[in-house]
Amino acid sequence: MNQKNQTTITKDPSNKKLIVVREFDAPLDHVWKAWTESELLDQWWAPKPWRAETKTMDFREGGTWLYSMVGPDGSRHWSRADFKKIIPNKSFIGDDAFCDENGKINPEMPRMHWENEFSETASGTKVTVEITFSSEEQLEKIIEMGFKEGFTMAHGNLDELLVAQKV
Repeated sequence: MNQKNQTTITKDPSNKKLIVVREFDAPLDHVWKAWTESELLDQWWAPKPWRAETKTMDFREGGTWLYSMVGPDGSRHWSRADFKKIIPNKSFIGDDAFCDENGKINPEMPRMHWENEFSETASGTKVTVEITFSSEEQLEKIIEMGFKEGFTMAHGNLDELLVAQKV
């Protein structure tokens, strides 16, 4: 059902969730690093022509990733991820929010609770992301902002990065 190199995003409005499933043609440790190391995240996280730029990242329980999405015109949209629980090469859980360049959360924008799970498959690594919102309205706002298209494009960037790492 979930084909490799195809992102599946399922909306579950009654539970205020988006479920994202994607299989990557790469070993689990490569995929894990791409999701947890800022030097690699900066290379794939943003949909082109945007790019991600990390200001600070402390990938540990209680740590934070502060980054911006930089547009082709130089505009910046800041976000922060607060890591709550990490099981190396298995899963990590955290809260994501829009913020300013100092990490001060913007209460007007949707906040998301991410649960990211990584598992080996016969031919690569499957990543399952469950994103929970505080309301159905916040879920709908993220979709209206282009989340599905943007995250799917970012996964394509990650495919390219993982192929380049094989060389």
